[in-house]
Order: sequence, then C-alpha cells, then structure tokens
Amino acid sequence: MSRRAKPGLVLVPGLLCDALLWQAQIEALEGRIECWVADHTRSETMAGVAADVLREVPFERFALAGLSMGGYVALEIMRQAPGRVSRLALLDTGARADTPEQLAKREGLISLATRGRFIGVAQALLPLLLHRSRLGDSELVSTVKQMAVNIGKDAFIRQERAIMSRIDSLPFLPGIACPALVLCGRQDALTPVERQRGNGSSDPRRSPARARGLRPSLDA
Repeated sequence: MSRRAKPGLVLVPGLLCDALLWQAQIEALEGRIECWVADHTRSETMAGVAADVLREVPFERFALAGLSMGGYVALEIMRQAPGRVSRLALLDTGARADTPEQLAKREGLISLATRGRFIGVAQALLPLLLHRSRLGDSELVSTVKQMAVNIGKDAFIRQERAIMSRIDSLPFLPGIACPALVLCGRQDALTPVERQRGNGSSDPRRSPARARGLRPSLDA
C-alpha cells in the first residue's frame, strides 16, 4: 500500500523577498507538509505573476499563503483557479488597489532603482519592513538585505510594475469559498491594520490575528 501524499502548501513571498522569508515555517512543517515557494519575479502584471505560479506549482490542489505582495498574488490565483486552492492565508496584505499616493511612491522607488541606487531602495524600506525594535538585530537585517540582493534590481522593478497593475479585489472577497485566514502585524507601517480590516469582512472563516511587523514570518 502506497503512503498517502503529504498536503501541499504554496508560499508566495513579499516584495524583495524569496524563500528565506519562509525558512522557519518550512523547517517547522518538514515531514508533515510539502512546501513549495513560488517565483514571483518574472512578469510585470499581477495576472501574469499568478499565471506563472499556477503553471509551475507541483500540486493539483494546495493550501496557499501569501505575504504582502504575495497576498496580492494569492488573490489573483484565487481569481484564476479557485478550485485548486483548499485553504487561503493572507498575511500583512490588502485587497484594495493602490491609491494615487501609493502609485507615486512606487514610481519613485522604480526611478531610484533605475538610476543605479537599488541598494538604497532596500535600505530605505527597512524601517517599513521591520518593527523598530528589530532594526538592531543584525542577523535579521542581514537576511532582509540578502533577500533584496537575491531578487535584484530588474526583478524588483517587474514586481513593482505587477503590484501597480493589480485591480481592487475587495468586491471579490465574499465569493471566496475556501477556509481563509487574515493575519496582520499590529504595527505594520506599509499595510496598517485599518487597511487590512476589510480583508476579513464579517465571514467567520476569516479570522484576523495579530503579529508584530510587516514580515511576521521573520519578525516575530
């Protein structure tokens, strides 16, 4: 008799993040859950990023977790292939499209990176990505910076373009049929709790929780 296959879990990192973001979770789930980290760096539209993930994911049906940009990707995956997702976790993310102010800030970061100051982008984002009490943690800060280096300038620009292309998913949320979790950092500077409250609606399957910063898988 063949052994039952382990459940599959697709993990989608945030902006300027890679598999290092999920390392602790992957290690904790080893032997029980088959984890797979999506590559979200190749397309310049959110629809394209989600299609990339769906084309390469090694599971027919899977649980899905996305953090920040990864949450935007997860919502687009739900839009394109809802029947393949058994459970959904949206971490420090939002369902609304960017405001004009947010779009302008992203254009500014793209301009900074294009002018050869990509390392400055990662440095400027640090206080927004990590809780202020963790900015002195050299190992944590080094991990965040290393992920940015791993992603690189060109992929960062594609990621920002994809984020800017996403549509407002708030009207889409009530139609999500699978069990879902919404978890947010209490002091998330990029996606404040007030902005994330709309992700949960009043559906009892969606349970807002509290962590610390924007990277709860690292900053806990």
